[in-house]
Amino acid sequence: MKPEVPPIAIEPIGFVRSVQRLHHDAPRQSGLGRGSDGFVELRQGLHNGLRDLDGFSHLWVVAWLHLARGRPVQVMPPRDSRKRGVFATRAPQRPNPIGLSCVRLVRIEKRCVHIADHDLLDGTPVLDLKPYLPYCDSVPEATIGYVASLPAAAGDHCDWWTQKGVAPPRIYQQRPKPN
Repeated sequence: MKPEVPPIAIEPIGFVRSVQRLHHDAPRQSGLGRGSDGFVELRQGLHNGLRDLDGFSHLWVVAWLHLARGRPVQVMPPRDSRKRGVFATRAPQRPNPIGLSCVRLVRIEKRCVHIADHDLLDGTPVLDLKPYLPYCDSVPEATIGYVASLPAAAGDHCDWWTQKGVAPPRIYQQRPKPN
């Protein structure tokens, strides 16, 4: 028998503003340090929640991955050649498309939290911000399961259409290929 679950209401605290508009524009993970600069623009009335945040170098951004498509139970991660259980991956396509990104805090200006080295797309709804605390957020002895056996030099989120020999989605046909 399933337990009764009350309705869950989540309201974004703000939205990401970034030049990264499509998933191919962003790095595979925020911690890889290749993301662009951007900012989280908080909703009116929440700026006092940023008090005392300016002394931290990094933040956790909890976000709703609004452009994720589908809710698969298995996905093929980057660098892998076989499908894995979605809960053993960090794929954005999930039963609930909630993302967790560790980002570098650059500065705070009024309601705008300027961030860098992120993997978030423009317009991403932000559900929460939390300070990154190395003493409890880092686990140096953690093991990484099957990921340890994947080749480090394998592709990121590659141009899958090229590999499959099909035309790219329309949105990519209209954009110049990055250098």
